[in-house]
Amino acid sequence: MALDVAFTSEEGISKGGKMQYASTSWCRNTMPVEEFSSPINLKQEKQIMNRIAFAFTLTLLACASLMAQESSLTYTFQDVTYPNDKFVQLLGINKTNVIAGYHGANTNHGFTLTLPGTFTPENYPKSAQTQVIGINSKNTTVGFYVDMAGTVHGFLDGSGKFTNVDFPGTTFNQLLGVNDQGQAAGYYQDAAGNFHPYIWAQTGGVFEELFIPVAVSAQATSINNKGVIVGFYIDSNGVTHGWQLSAGIFKTLDYPASTFTQALGINTLGEVVGSYNDAAGNMHGFAYVNGTWSSIDDPNGVGITLVNGVNDNGVIVGFYTVSDTVNTGFVGKPQ
Repeated sequence: MALDVAFTSEEGISKGGKMQYASTSWCRNTMPVEEFSSPINLKQEKQIMNRIAFAFTLTLLACASLMAQESSLTYTFQDVTYPNDKFVQLLGINKTNVIAGYHGANTNHGFTLTLPGTFTPENYPKSAQTQVIGINSKNTTVGFYVDMAGTVHGFLDGSGKFTNVDFPGTTFNQLLGVNDQGQAAGYYQDAAGNFHPYIWAQTGGVFEELFIPVAVSAQATSINNKGVIVGFYIDSNGVTHGWQLSAGIFKTLDYPASTFTQALGINTLGEVVGSYNDAAGNMHGFAYVNGTWSSIDDPNGVGITLVNGVNDNGVIVGFYTVSDTVNTGFVGKPQ
């Protein structure tokens, strides 16, 4: 089945040394999408694949004008550490402020966190390592685990019942986000080391693989309750860009004047969060709301901050990286 998709770009411009946020009046290039909706005759652990390809034309239209919008979001931050461990990452948060994450720099141990400091361990049975990354309003979580042989698998945990999730024929999978319908965003890695994004549905175990022709490698990182998907891709020049797919519209998201952008989370209202690198190579978090970009730094981690999740109240979670063995989690509540 053929669908129409509009391909747009969100990026920024710099004028006179002052950052300006360009987000509206962007050009759109209509491109065809091919959807292969008939299931392939390949089943593994009762899982079925559908394939969705985005076949972009080579003609790109020039943007007629750029409109700038200033950042407006500010947060109150609470840093979070794990008892007797200097390495903790907070990666997902649901609307009741239950948080998904993990601790341990060398050996990863998953958990959920209820503020102010109640950690509940969550690890895939008989695994060597586990990261809990996404969580929905039903407290269903997703993430990945490493088995005793060193193979990386995706998983979904609903009320303590774990489901292994691997794209058929692959040996490296991660699930990174999940919505209230049990649809999970993730990816697999091929033998060449490239990433391939997909959506997996808990009901029926159906995979939908997303093909992005402008990408050499890509991940789907989050899906909200309206089915809007975000992630990031690497182009043929090795540059990393954020992306969003909504109702057949594929959009590239690049933070203004950045050299690297990853879209890592999205809430039901369409607020996108992630990380970007500035021209000096410093890493910052961001929020993208209704065409407005906001740069985000934990006050204790300026230039080393990453935002990974956001709930429907606009509360964000993430971490800042002091060193390879010291990471500090944070919760940011909008003011």
